Order: sequence, then structure tokens, then C-alpha cells
Amino acid sequence: MFFKENKNEIDDLSKVAALLIHAAKIDENFTESEEAIIKQALLQIGANNENLVKIFSDGKKIEENSNQILEFTKEVKNMEENDKIKIVETLWRIIYSNNEADIYETSLMRRLAGLLYIDSKLMGDIKERIKNKVSS
Repeated sequence: MFFKENKNEIDDLSKVAALLIHAAKIDENFTESEEAIIKQALLQIGANNENLVKIFSDGKKIEENSNQILEFTKEVKNMEENDKIKIVETLWRIIYSNNEADIYETSLMRRLAGLLYIDSKLMGDIKERIKNKVSS
């Protein structure tokens, strides 16, 4: 299990999906490429092919019906450190999937660094690694 305290894995993964979807939609341009990145990340952190569609669908509903990111970040905050870093990497991949980060996306990531207790240097290192990978 990748969650430290796992009550309901599909619900937890759906909230993680909601956070990733929120990041993808923040620039008002949710693309198929971003959706593919999100689904791949969900598979890497515990979803399987049988429950992926439900998790993604539930994540979209949660994101659409929420007005704050705190409920999404709670699940990520409870993850093991390696999985938390995978989520942050995925967030940066989503943001840089169009080769640029706008002010809303960078603002979101600054807020998430604090909410997820991610060191700002680590956050910057992850950002630069993903940015360089995307641009090469």
C-alpha cells in the first residue's frame, strides 16, 4: 500500500486524481496529453486497469464540485515520501506538457509545496528536472 493509512484506496486515489486534474485545468486548457499523464501516474501509485476509469471519473467529479484544494492535498500529504515526489513530478509534467508554466500554475505549485510539506529546494529541483526533460 502506498498510503500510510488506507481506509478506501479508490476514494483516496480519486482525491489524488482530483488534485492532478485541478492542476491540468488551472490554465483552462485540459488536454488529452494531460489526461494521459494523469492516468499513467495513477497507475504508478496504485490504480490498476480495472479501477482506473472509475478513479479518473470520480476525480473529475470531486474536482468539479470542490472550491478548495485542501481536501485533495490531505491524501497526498499522507503518502510515503517517494509517492509524494511522484505526484509532484506528475504535477510539473502536467504543467510543462505545453512547454510553459503560467502564473496560475506556478502559484498553485508554491501553495502545494507548503501544503504537502515539500522543501522548496526539492520542489525547485523537481521542476527544473521535468522542465529540462520536456524541453529536450
